[in-house]
Amino acid sequence: MSLISSDLIFTIALFVLVVFSVVGIAWGLFYPKLSKNHSRNQRMETISLSRVKIADKRVNAASADRRKDIETNLKKLEEDQKQGKKKRATLKSRLTQAGLEITPKQFWLYSVISGVVCYFVALIGGMSMLVAAGIGFVGVIGLPNFWLSRKRKKRLSKFVAEFPGAVDIIVRGIKTGLPLGDCFGIAASEAGEPVRSEFKRLVDEQAMGLPLSAVVPRLHDRVPISETNFFAIVIAIQAQAGGSLSETLGNLSKVLRARAQMKEKIQAMSMEAKASAAIIAAMPFIIALMTYLTAPEYIMVMFNSTIGHIVLAATLCWMALGVIMMRGMINFDI
Repeated sequence: MSLISSDLIFTIALFVLVVFSVVGIAWGLFYPKLSKNHSRNQRMETISLSRVKIADKRVNAASADRRKDIETNLKKLEEDQKQGKKKRATLKSRLTQAGLEITPKQFWLYSVISGVVCYFVALIGGMSMLVAAGIGFVGVIGLPNFWLSRKRKKRLSKFVAEFPGAVDIIVRGIKTGLPLGDCFGIAASEAGEPVRSEFKRLVDEQAMGLPLSAVVPRLHDRVPISETNFFAIVIAIQAQAGGSLSETLGNLSKVLRARAQMKEKIQAMSMEAKASAAIIAAMPFIIALMTYLTAPEYIMVMFNSTIGHIVLAATLCWMALGVIMMRGMINFDI
């Protein structure tokens, strides 16, 4: 009897244990869904997710609008650049880009004086009236424009070398919390020429009440190089679309320095070709001089006869064409 009772008690205890285990598992699995707070928590979670989705949509819409504004501004700037390239540079703009403080009338006056001097020098040298007139024409048109182009190119090259330093000065000023106009003033006082004078013009124009969006593009008009074009684009985009100007200008400074290093590397690699072109171009003149010193009767036929004049003219044209072609082959745009 005691044995049966002990087996019965064991069976009942095991049954109770199994029931409690099943009830505990079911409670753990289904209580969150059966509780009163489940619907409230689910509703709050849905509201939170909807808010997050709405915020994401707003951020995406703002990013899309900003991207669209930037693309619109870039297209507008590209159109302005294309229109500016179609317009031929006037003499006044070329004088400004060369850093000369003379008017076009004064330039033409100096050109006429140069032509007259060349004409009389040719006559004194024993040349005919026709040849002297041709040399005088070159003195009026060729020499002054060649001198102006050389001076303009030299000033632009110097500006390219000094411009990254001026951008670094502006970046440091912006990081310290100064306004962009004050940073231009610091660059105008600390940068080297010709960057200093150009930034002084920017500061003066801004002091007259012109906005930055109108002042900075004028820098590209006075200094028509890619570096000032990049600078104008960065300022225009930042003024309309916002963003970290110090970081953008810092990246621009790195790009400008990399471009300058690439130009110097290409120049060093092309020096051999330039030297070869110079030697080839100088060889005919050296040979003609040596022939004149040793046997003048052989070379003077080229200057005393009509056929000789034609041959000289054709030779000079072909030499000029060859020099232009070689120059185009060794000059690279970056």
